[in-house]
Amino acid sequence: MTDALSITRDLVRCPSVTPADAGALGVLETLLKAAGFATHRVAFSEPGIADIDNLYARIGNEGPHITFAGHTDVVPPGDETAWSVGAFSGEVKDGFLYGRGAVDMKGGIACSVAAVLQHLADHGGKVRDDGKGSISFLITGDEEDVSVNGTVKLLQWVAARGEKFDHCVLGEPSNVEVLGDCIKIGRRGSQSGTLHVEGRQGHVAYPHRAANPVPDISRLIVALSEEPLDNGSAQFQASNLEFTSVDVGNTAFNVIPGQARARFNIRFNDHHTQETLRKLVEERLARAAGNRVRARIVWESSNSNVFVTKPGPFTDLAVSAIEEVTGRKPELSTSGGTSDARFIASYCPVIEFGLVGQTMHQIDERASVADIEKLTKIYRGILARYFA
Repeated sequence: MTDALSITRDLVRCPSVTPADAGALGVLETLLKAAGFATHRVAFSEPGIADIDNLYARIGNEGPHITFAGHTDVVPPGDETAWSVGAFSGEVKDGFLYGRGAVDMKGGIACSVAAVLQHLADHGGKVRDDGKGSISFLITGDEEDVSVNGTVKLLQWVAARGEKFDHCVLGEPSNVEVLGDCIKIGRRGSQSGTLHVEGRQGHVAYPHRAANPVPDISRLIVALSEEPLDNGSAQFQASNLEFTSVDVGNTAFNVIPGQARARFNIRFNDHHTQETLRKLVEERLARAAGNRVRARIVWESSNSNVFVTKPGPFTDLAVSAIEEVTGRKPELSTSGGTSDARFIASYCPVIEFGLVGQTMHQIDERASVADIEKLTKIYRGILARYFA
């Protein structure tokens, strides 16, 4: 069966907890190859990181070229006894398809595949009646993990073949409350770091012989987090720096610790790059620490840069297709966390539109059968408008 519900069910029944594939890519490859796609299973490896299998499939050799992207790996199901049905059963109950990945994001992938197969059937197996145009799929297997051997390397592999994308639709569960309420057109960047403050260990009864880093790091935490990084921009909310842990590694009540550490994460908008952001935070740290406090920041390596697809013809056609099916005009949003769109944005404009994300990563993750059918119609509408 090539309808979206059947494809979703078949994908959910593959227990592809990251980084395992468990047959999910094979389900898609079989369907796409039968429809005339040239398919490529591409594996990437990195020392110390799990090998990842990926799928690239394309039909057509000319532009315009639209690609549908997604990931078949899922987060662990948690306590499977707490599920009302099997976590990988793909069971349909009371109008919902249950299972890990139903929403994030096997349902979105299934809808895009079903929509493309139906589009091709409407045009005699061609992307467009005149034989022009291309459709491809970028399906990866480590988005829920470290995102090293998936989308990043698959994009590089495609580019090395001389292929280019004109636009991309990523089927992440972008909708917040109901289908059609939101299209993600960008994401803020993410940068993590650890603040280190050096002191001098000593006995609490003789504080003059020690240098306690705890009061110092407390003041620095306030100094770094209370002053806004910016006031937002045209497309993004304000950047924010949030401390997430403080640790001195001390289990004794009568010992002044010798060092204190505090971890933080910054979600930043298009007022900053990673380089300018780091410089800004370090300048603030230097002012707050002065000449007395010995403090430094150790930055985590990051490939989560800010990106935005500015409103235009591509977003307009997506909005039109969504409004036609749902009766809602979606908000063009840049809220939320990171996704593989941050990598794709370096190659072509990308939007994220998938199912409603309320139950993703939860016990009893489930997707509305009606929404699966509607999302397929929306993707068909996007294709019809794109190749018109």
